[in-house]
Amino acid sequence: MRLKRTLAVAAAALVTVAGVTACRDSREIDLGTSGRPHIKIMVGGLSKVIYLPGQLAKQLGEYQKQGLDVELFDQPSGANAETSLLAGEVQGVIGFYDHTIDLQAKDQCITSVVQFANVPGEAEMVATSKAPHIKSGADFRGKNLGVTSLGSSTDFLTKALASRGGVGSKDYTPVKVGAGQTFISALQQGSIDAGMTTDPTIAQLTNTGQAKVLYDMRTPEGTRAALGGLYPASSLYMSCEIVKRYPDVVQKLANAYVDSLKWLSTHTAEQVADLMPPSFAGGDKALYVKSLKDSLPMFTKDGRMDPSGAQNVLKVLGASSSNVKPKKDKIDLSQTYTTQFVDAAHARTAR
Repeated sequence: MRLKRTLAVAAAALVTVAGVTACRDSREIDLGTSGRPHIKIMVGGLSKVIYLPGQLAKQLGEYQKQGLDVELFDQPSGANAETSLLAGEVQGVIGFYDHTIDLQAKDQCITSVVQFANVPGEAEMVATSKAPHIKSGADFRGKNLGVTSLGSSTDFLTKALASRGGVGSKDYTPVKVGAGQTFISALQQGSIDAGMTTDPTIAQLTNTGQAKVLYDMRTPEGTRAALGGLYPASSLYMSCEIVKRYPDVVQKLANAYVDSLKWLSTHTAEQVADLMPPSFAGGDKALYVKSLKDSLPMFTKDGRMDPSGAQNVLKVLGASSSNVKPKKDKIDLSQTYTTQFVDAAHARTAR
């Protein structure tokens, strides 16, 4: 019986992998015989509020309006989503902009084509029992700090907060705890003292009193206080090669997301919650609405990058990332994002 169960699980895993990896070259898009390009996009946590525009565009029918066949895949870690792009499993990632800088330091060209938010939308949460002893990044020394995975944006941000507090990355222990329930369980079990996460997990932890917010980077004010400036985060990024080869397809994606962001800026948290899949609320719609109210202000209304924010991301990574630090003076930010497609999307609606 155990052998049969093991084989069944393995078979299911193979089916899942086959579904994601059908297109083996991330530099190619299947244009389809029907004229509807098929695009695979990996999302670094589909139910996370920070990445809401990806699913929202689907719920609004924006992909269909643009004549696109978009398939969204869920990967809780931004680092693993990035790996899927580099491996050619998907043609785009909805994840943090900072990966484009980190990858350029590794001689990879990835560019953000639509910027969903100019702040991280993350918070450093401290277990309530540990809150009296952890009041800033300076208190991270010797602590176990939760991140979604090593090399993820939560890892980058944790290093940055520690560095600003005079604590090196070797002075604390980063612990891979994922997001959502796995993060909450790690905090409950004492596996971590604090950790970086997003809504709706933030709302769940504060609502139950299990944790307190140490650094709130869901607002411009909180982000500037924590990181010395804005920190553009949630975005659609793609390989530079695919952007050059398929500008018409990329433009249609930009159109879909610009229209979705416009809709988002004119509707309430309750209206958003009503539109999203019920599973995103995790069985508590009222709490989901609260998490939306707390996080929706972070989204841009136009999809444009804040140039000074991009400079600050480079500054932060240049000071805290062992990968970016030795190459920070050689990073070309103009290769890490473009407003070309967003500008064209707005020009289209202004006619």
